[in-house]
Amino acid sequence: MPPAEPTRAAVRAAYRQEEEACLAERLREATPARAVHPQAAALAAQLVEGARARKASGLDAFLQAYGLGTDEGIALMCLAEALLRVPDTATADALIHDKLGGIDWSEHLGDSSSTFVNAATFSLMLTGRVLDQRRAQAAGLGASLKRAVGRLGEPVIRTATLQAMKILGGQFVFGRTIDEALARATPERARGLSHSFDMLGEAAMTFADAERYRLSYQAALATIAREAKATGNPGVVRSPGISVKLSALHPRYEFLHADAAKAALLPVLRDLAVQARDADIHFTIDAEEAERLELSMDLVAALVADDELFAGGWQGFGLALQAYSKRAVPLVEWTIALARRHSRTIMVRLVKGAYWDSEIKHSQVGGFADFPVFTRKVATDVSYLACAAKLLAAPDAIYPAFATHNAYTIGAIKALAGSDARFEFQRLHGMGEEVYEELAKIEGNARTPVRIYAPVGGHKDLLAYLVRRLLENGANSSFVNRMADAEVPVAALTGDPVAELEALTPRRNPAIPLPGDIFPGRANSLGIDLADPLVRRPLVERLEGLKAKVWEAGATSPISESGSTRPIHSPHDRTSLVGHCTDATGDDVDLAAHRAAAAQPGWDALGGEHRAALLDAAAATFEAHADEILSLCCREAGKTLPDAVLELREAVDFLRYYASEARRLFTHDTQLPGPTGETNRLSHHGRGVFATIAPWNFPLAIFIGPAAAALAAGNTVLAKPAEQTPLLGGLAVRLCHHAGIPDGVIQVLPGDGMVGAAITAHPLVAGVAFTGSTDTARIINRALAGRDGPLATLVAETGGQNAMLVDSSALPEQVTRDVIASAFQSAGQRCLGAARAVSSGRRCRRDAGDDPRRDGSARNRRPGGFDDRCRPGDRRRGEAGP
Repeated sequence: MPPAEPTRAAVRAAYRQEEEACLAERLREATPARAVHPQAAALAAQLVEGARARKASGLDAFLQAYGLGTDEGIALMCLAEALLRVPDTATADALIHDKLGGIDWSEHLGDSSSTFVNAATFSLMLTGRVLDQRRAQAAGLGASLKRAVGRLGEPVIRTATLQAMKILGGQFVFGRTIDEALARATPERARGLSHSFDMLGEAAMTFADAERYRLSYQAALATIAREAKATGNPGVVRSPGISVKLSALHPRYEFLHADAAKAALLPVLRDLAVQARDADIHFTIDAEEAERLELSMDLVAALVADDELFAGGWQGFGLALQAYSKRAVPLVEWTIALARRHSRTIMVRLVKGAYWDSEIKHSQVGGFADFPVFTRKVATDVSYLACAAKLLAAPDAIYPAFATHNAYTIGAIKALAGSDARFEFQRLHGMGEEVYEELAKIEGNARTPVRIYAPVGGHKDLLAYLVRRLLENGANSSFVNRMADAEVPVAALTGDPVAELEALTPRRNPAIPLPGDIFPGRANSLGIDLADPLVRRPLVERLEGLKAKVWEAGATSPISESGSTRPIHSPHDRTSLVGHCTDATGDDVDLAAHRAAAAQPGWDALGGEHRAALLDAAAATFEAHADEILSLCCREAGKTLPDAVLELREAVDFLRYYASEARRLFTHDTQLPGPTGETNRLSHHGRGVFATIAPWNFPLAIFIGPAAAALAAGNTVLAKPAEQTPLLGGLAVRLCHHAGIPDGVIQVLPGDGMVGAAITAHPLVAGVAFTGSTDTARIINRALAGRDGPLATLVAETGGQNAMLVDSSALPEQVTRDVIASAFQSAGQRCLGAARAVSSGRRCRRDAGDDPRRDGSARNRRPGGFDDRCRPGDRRRGEAGP
């Protein structure tokens, strides 16, 4: 009985799988590679020895001279990322001085046999000699150059540095246009090499960007098709082809806008694929960030199911798979099953992966359960071999393309494939040349096809790509870097990665903390990965079920029912009733103040450790009741679901942060110096009853944050939520009580400004923590100052107008994303909301694109929730915090 067809569920289950469990599976799946280790190691040794005997060229030579383990390599990476896009000379000069000053580039001059490296080094030496005036005068040519350039000044420095960057960029870019790239490819094609051209469509910010990239791909395909026809249509394997980034073809290619993006992208991709099919060349969909994979799979599945597209038996459609992903093997199985279901042959480019750093950081910031990628390089190597074994075992469905510069991986692939398998190797332009030249020499006339991944475009367009390649291949753990180091013995480069990983304990890299463990002394708040359908869909269903719930809020201990009860409606749908609130009366405020004053001595006497444990318990209770909190954030406060998740997480982080502060500051007395015979100790205690007044724009986070601080310090709290969001405040206080904090220690007093005035005027209130407008803060300050008795403390965080300062070296795409998020996330009502962006006029004119309202981008720029009616609330409705 044949095994059950792999389903998409297996891919989804592996998304953030616990790493030890995932690697146990990969080790079993890499068993075929372990069996051929002797053959793989023997060929790898030949490749390393042969490559080291050859003269390194291109980027291999550059990475030998300037690895990212050196100050020079780091400086060059930073400079290359930014310099070519800087339009003004003042910023360019400052950037050059910041990155290159103090480095003696002359130490590298002549170290490399590469003309390219020495040309770049010479330009950098001119710069460094002038910038570093502190160095001793050098003799000979270097000193002469220093004196000459010093007389000429900054223009020469700038010109020399720009020339070095252009030399470096020229080694990464295969051609500025597809015609130039095809012309440059002619000698390599004569040697039997083929090419996959990447048009450098990194990401579209607007629909105009997407259309420009679409036309670029379309024109490139037409040119490649003419080239293929002129050379007799040699077929997919021998003809050049093209790689397409889906994020370049739609500005909202993300899970929040999945349906719209897929509907727009599918006809565009099909038209481009038809061009490739008619020319019988390959058309590969590139791999991108982990959270985009589901969208990519949907589009790939739709295209593969298109019988008309494959009517002629075309075998050039393909996709790239990233071996560093925990989903790589299940994705291979899914692809094989998809191909067999529709009787296709799919070209699969297997790569190690190029977004590792951002995937790790994104997961840590997001507070997710685990990473979507492996944390050790050797784990990625094992995953790669496991994927390779499965790809080679499905010749009826897959044409594999193994993208690697690693000699051992090449040896393992050759050993796994045997003598009659159909597959090819791929390498980046400018990298791996010596290894593959040695392979061609060893193979003789029975050569494995090799394809060069060739970037096409201007140097400025290449910058993000350039930095990723440097990070991936210049790191100390990279095979390219280690092979270039003659001090690394050949045996160290030809070991069995399967055996190495199996022997490791732990297999997860302990130097990379899990997202939940990034803060010392406290846990990170749990993230909710809305990109994961196994998380998102059940959550949305549960939230849908909560829409009918009618909530109630009121004072924690009301004296009577005399307070006015008012309905609470959704700010984005005034016909939708969320709940009712009974506002506190003056008598309620007085009772609450006396209850809090009576409870404060006992709360303070508990000590920091006990209070911290209760605050931690409150944080855990918030997370356990995430559905209710998220529902109210969306319904009562008008937040989108992504913003609601951030609101919950910030509240939990506040509780845990102040719990850690309670342990640090309120657990032990501090011994102070004093004269002989005298003992002096410093201990911290609460002041009494604290009032906290929160704004509507952060109805949970800023409601609970100041309250948690006061509780941690030994104070009791009268918490007033915003008039517009009392239901969230009431729920938060009830959850604190449920966690074990006594109801006299934290009490909620909902109502309007009159309630707030009654609280701050009460004589038992020892302090106020307020977030809101400056005018209201002044009123509170005057009210506290006019009271009889001890002076009360006022902690006020008030609003303001923020500006985002944009340096001309900033990446335009990043600036665009940040400006949109700052201006429109939470309807701009947050402390990081920018009222204006300030940039150089020249930069603004240079980078300004089409008005988004003309191409429909504006309506798609609204932060997307899962209920289309869930929009940010009316920004004019009352007082917001900073």
